[in-house]
Amino acid sequence: MGENTEKIALTEAVYYILLSLYTPLHGYGIMQNIMKISDGRVNLAAGTLYGALTTLQEKEWILALEDDENSRKKTYEITDLGKVVVEAEIKRLEELVNNGHEIVRGRV
Repeated sequence: MGENTEKIALTEAVYYILLSLYTPLHGYGIMQNIMKISDGRVNLAAGTLYGALTTLQEKEWILALEDDENSRKKTYEITDLGKVVVEAEIKRLEELVNNGHEIVRGRV
């Protein structure tokens, strides 16, 4: 697997891209889905998205699916390794939130 997935902190963009790809989507669909699930707060530019998609493919967290020859759209899907990364990130974020609540409530 290479890098330890327990030690990775994902950017918000990468986190949302990976979440979006639990259902296979093409680039524009990913951008639309991220806008939807972030309630319009996160709006990825095409350059940011496609740069991230290239990096995520290199890390083997996502893969490009074979599309119809007549289609110019490339469809992407999260891999099992990508799912491990997402689960580790959710665990990390939960720890951050729980520690924050504990401190704010004066319990630490």
